[in-house]
Amino acid sequence: MIILGCILAIIVGITLGLIGSGGTILTVPILVYIMGVDAALSTTYSLFAIGFTSFIGALRGIYRKEADLPKVLSFGVPSLIVVFITRSFILPLVPEVIHIAGYDFHQNVLLMILFSFVMIASSLSMIRSAKNGIELPAENTRTPIEVIVLQGALVGLVTGLVGAGGGFLIIPALVNFYRLPMRRAVATSLIIITINSFFGVMGDLEKFEFFDWNLLLGYTGGTVLGIFIGFYLADKIPNKSLKVAFGYMILLVGLYILVKETLLG
Repeated sequence: MIILGCILAIIVGITLGLIGSGGTILTVPILVYIMGVDAALSTTYSLFAIGFTSFIGALRGIYRKEADLPKVLSFGVPSLIVVFITRSFILPLVPEVIHIAGYDFHQNVLLMILFSFVMIASSLSMIRSAKNGIELPAENTRTPIEVIVLQGALVGLVTGLVGAGGGFLIIPALVNFYRLPMRRAVATSLIIITINSFFGVMGDLEKFEFFDWNLLLGYTGGTVLGIFIGFYLADKIPNKSLKVAFGYMILLVGLYILVKETLLG
């Protein structure tokens, strides 16, 4: 199953290289259901693997002058602050067993249910945005600073809670609010994902002693290989068609997790 997980990691990396989002949200389900990693620990694994892979992509974007560094500051700073606070101070306060309406829920179960909701919401966003053609560049518009801060903080909260890099939220925000062309949005997103993931991992330093480094490095190696394949394919596959297809795939995985955790136990 570990070998299968590493193969799937290549697919995660490909999607990250192609559209700068979406693939990261599959990492936690792969780690939990395929590779047998504890749900809470898998979020830290996800931040490490996706953060390192995004860093490789970010260096490429900076070298090719595709990344919009000013947008990284205005959008990324609120995001990284919230992700660090979430991982360092909020998650440790969440009890192992949570009582809701007379029922007991384990933290890991609620984490996966939350993750499924995020996956479903993000998949619908990807499908809708692709069909509406938000990747088409338009003239720059002014965005209120409070909207920018709120969007960045929301991405940081999701990243901190479920260990997703947040690209599925970052890309629509950069394209819709900043009117960035898709290629620049992807390069900029990879930098923000790198920063968010780094601070998320720093908030989980106490978990390092429990890491299965062979498994984690094997998975990370797969995502790094995949992102280079994704870069190669980026100019050969229509982005709109890819986003719609991948959006439906994320939707199906999200529904599967929701059904498994709520009905099948």
